[in-house]
Amino acid sequence: MTCHLHALCFDANDPLRLSRFWAGVLDWKSADDPRGDIALLPGDDTGFRIRFLPTQEQKSVPNQMHFDLTSTSLEDQRQTVARALELGARHIDVGQLPEEDHVVLADPEGNEFCVIGPDNRFLADCGFIGALASDGSQEVGYFWSAALGWPLVWDQDQETAIRSPHGGPKITWGGPPHDPKPSGKYRLHFDLAPPADGDQQAEVDRLVSLGATRVDIGQGEVSWVVMADPDGHEFCVLTPR
Repeated sequence: MTCHLHALCFDANDPLRLSRFWAGVLDWKSADDPRGDIALLPGDDTGFRIRFLPTQEQKSVPNQMHFDLTSTSLEDQRQTVARALELGARHIDVGQLPEEDHVVLADPEGNEFCVIGPDNRFLADCGFIGALASDGSQEVGYFWSAALGWPLVWDQDQETAIRSPHGGPKITWGGPPHDPKPSGKYRLHFDLAPPADGDQQAEVDRLVSLGATRVDIGQGEVSWVVMADPDGHEFCVLTPR
């Protein structure tokens, strides 16, 4: 059996404040995290939690991935934007065109996200979190499809997308051109968990065979293994629980 996507992790200067923001936007509940950090559990078919990890580093470059939140109508889109702004979001300019129907916002720590218009067919069958839209290559889309055992639901013009067989958000990669990896680690990363009866080292070996590498980000002696996908995006492989 393959590992599963346990969590999307945010590095946060104020984890409690950021968790309250996203709990309000997504209507998710906070939960005890077995590793002692702040976590939110989905109230829908998303299939993974969100964890908020403390960091002293300040955000300095755009994130490699961001949420695309869906809308059922223009009024629904307006309400989502208004709720996010009331909770502490702000409008940002990332080069979007006036005729585009999505609204680009940043959360209180500058993490980008989009509120998509109601006519987006690609996300029509998805829930409120329609996608984790990512900067990345076709190769990395293939890697994550094999790593998670999620089928490709889009593979065209070097753009790829995968989705869990159980539903939930799509994870998309926009293909070239994509920005070179900045120095230091990314602010968002995945935590993968082997099956309860699985073996961490066997899973690490399998991911290496698919194109991942082990990396040192100064983590020291920890129970998880830090790795990078073929594009250099960090992720962690946890111990089975």
